[in-house]
Amino acid sequence: MKKKSHLKKDKNMLYTGLGDKGTTTLFDCKQGRISKSSILVEALGSVDELNAYLGVVKVYSDIDKVSLEVGNKKIPYSKIIEDIQQTLFVIQAELGGSKMHVGKKELNNIEKIIEKIAETIPPITSFTISGGSLISSGLDFARTLARKAERRVISVSDEGNRKIGVGTISYMNRLSSVLFALSRYANYFFSIAENHPSYNK
Repeated sequence: MKKKSHLKKDKNMLYTGLGDKGTTTLFDCKQGRISKSSILVEALGSVDELNAYLGVVKVYSDIDKVSLEVGNKKIPYSKIIEDIQQTLFVIQAELGGSKMHVGKKELNNIEKIIEKIAETIPPITSFTISGGSLISSGLDFARTLARKAERRVISVSDEGNRKIGVGTISYMNRLSSVLFALSRYANYFFSIAENHPSYNK
């Protein structure tokens, strides 16, 4: 007697139950189902975690109307963060087996932001203690998530599970820098002085 599936066939369901045994499939399913504990799935999850948290920061930045002045134009932080989120989806697709990849345009965009901020705020003379404003601390936390996601993506590349583009590797490396720059500029925007570690002196 055939065992009846407990899965509902309604296409509008938000779950399938197919991963109940700890496996999943990706865009490129040549390898069949893979363990959810694999480094590839871990990389996808780390990029997704970063992307989701940036959504929180984006909402708060819109509420506080934080923006970056470039020439005579004010670019809302929410627009900058949205662009980063869109690029992260490309990276997730690339990890999943798609032919999508990050190009020079995306890398140049965040490098220009870093350069503009570096021209505007005082240079770094010491490590900074996260805090000051909600936006700044949120972006600084996002920076740590970006570093974690970068390590996971590099692991995928090193293990040969996926051929990760040079542009993607460079973008992931630069991403933590732009988030840190945006974090520092947010406190500058609110006229909040940076706090530095005293090392208990």
